[in-house]
Amino acid sequence: MPKVLALETSCDESAAAVVELCAGRTEVVAHRIASQVEEHAQWGGVVPEIASRRHVEALPHLIGAVLDEAGQTVADMDAVAATVTPGLVGALMVGSVTGRTLAALHGKPFMGVHHLEAHLASVRLASSPPEPPYVVLLVSGGHTELILVAIDGGLQRLGRSHDDAAGEAFDKVARLLGLAYPGGPAIQAAARDGDPKRFPLPKGRVSRPEGGFYPYDFSFSGLKTAMLRQVESLRAQSDALPLEDLAASFEQVVVDVLVERSLRCCLDRSLSTLVMVGGVAANVRLRRHMEQQGRERGVSVHLAPLAYCTDNAAMVGAAALGRLQAGWGESSIRLGVSARWPLEGGGDLYGQDPQF
Repeated sequence: MPKVLALETSCDESAAAVVELCAGRTEVVAHRIASQVEEHAQWGGVVPEIASRRHVEALPHLIGAVLDEAGQTVADMDAVAATVTPGLVGALMVGSVTGRTLAALHGKPFMGVHHLEAHLASVRLASSPPEPPYVVLLVSGGHTELILVAIDGGLQRLGRSHDDAAGEAFDKVARLLGLAYPGGPAIQAAARDGDPKRFPLPKGRVSRPEGGFYPYDFSFSGLKTAMLRQVESLRAQSDALPLEDLAASFEQVVVDVLVERSLRCCLDRSLSTLVMVGGVAANVRLRRHMEQQGRERGVSVHLAPLAYCTDNAAMVGAAALGRLQAGWGESSIRLGVSARWPLEGGGDLYGQDPQF
């Protein structure tokens, strides 16, 4: 039963996990997360320097806790894995240096993991994970992408956001409405009893240079501007904003866009399976509408477990185990970190010739 100690420090969540392959299933033996949300909330977003410091403080305790819970030591692991790209460079360095140090001290392979590949792997932690081929909607604070996962595990990006990711749009609109950070949960809570049809809002599309629109791409800048104009208009009439209706209208149009384009992408490729992962995949309205419309259109929708939608180390372990199982081997102990690296280049992280 191959097992890995996995670390995640790409942004503002410090996390560690022990994950193993058992009878063909990816099982989480133990996992812990230390969130920095409350500290960053006072600034309205993540402060990179603060995030890095908190990772340094939290990671040793998290590693000790998951190893104790698993009843294991680093010497019992088959590899040590850590996120190395993309993310905040200082934050990534904390996890990478810690992972490489533990691997070197205990003579274990080091696995450098692509953060987006880890999100894609989070669905393997579900009770009944799907088999490829399928389309993945990766929707988070930093990314909104549609990715084809082929039978052989190959990855191809089919659609993306051309400006803000959906999660960023939630954060910025929440700030506009005077709601808390992070914006996703705050808007979801405010929208619960609101009227999603009260304010008509645009479903942003991206024009092709040769004419027409990219069918699977996203743009949320126009939606944010429309929300700003709506709020300005309402404030000119009254000091009190209909927060519930504004939040519900915004949340609904984001959900409509994500659902419509994701399902269309599946059906255009004659695929009957859609996977949804990432922090925004925890949104209740999105999960409900995606499942409902998927059933109506003959698409089986698989969701990452709620516990593993936001950044966590279990998904990093799942990605590393997938690479080990596929025979990719280990990463170079000299592998550094990178703020950006294409998902299609995830395989470049393995081997003894580091790309960064």
